[in-house]
Amino acid sequence: MSKRYKSLLEKIDNTKAYTVAEAAAAMKDLSSAKFDETVEIAMNLNVDPRHADQMVRGAIVLPHGTGKTVRVAVFAKGVKADEAKAAGADIVGTDDLVADIKAGIFNFDVVVAAPDCMGLVGQIGRILGPKGLMPNPKTGTVTPDVATAVKNVKGGQVAFRVDKKGNIHAGIGKASFDTDKVAENITAFIVAINKQKPASAKGRYITNAALSLTMSPSVKFDLSELADIK
Repeated sequence: MSKRYKSLLEKIDNTKAYTVAEAAAAMKDLSSAKFDETVEIAMNLNVDPRHADQMVRGAIVLPHGTGKTVRVAVFAKGVKADEAKAAGADIVGTDDLVADIKAGIFNFDVVVAAPDCMGLVGQIGRILGPKGLMPNPKTGTVTPDVATAVKNVKGGQVAFRVDKKGNIHAGIGKASFDTDKVAENITAFIVAINKQKPASAKGRYITNAALSLTMSPSVKFDLSELADIK
């Protein structure tokens, strides 16, 4: 363990459950890297994703964005292609985009698709799926309104999905953000998670949650407060 990491640990109270405001403020104290670290939220949900009715998945446009520049590729043709380009899409294509992806060219971070292009996207589903890039209606990335989808992604939309063990992880800001903005982004993210609570999920929904920076230790959230954020 490095001296830097040890000094950061001394700034954290491991016996404390931090409120959203306290956790956001703690990120300023923990910022010590030579780059603008990402504020990362990690949580565990009391769900079993093996059951379709307990799959927690969605997207939220954070009020203050993520602080990250996101490159968007769009599968669209005709008028929809023009709309995507006008909205700021980095790449717009159809067969040519399929060919690039098959060739291993991934100069984008998010894929958006118009519904009439999903047949094409299906050809590369086995490539996009494992990379977490497959468009999906639940995250707003399969839609006839490609322009809004591009603007949302560029504007700070965060997609989330539980893994096999019920874990969710997302970047929700930067260390350089004002504390209030970090707190508001956290709150918006928790609202989105709570809205997705399955009717079949029993007991405490969020069983563990923590906030950290890219290169810092984490602080634990007050779970009772998170449960009340609607």
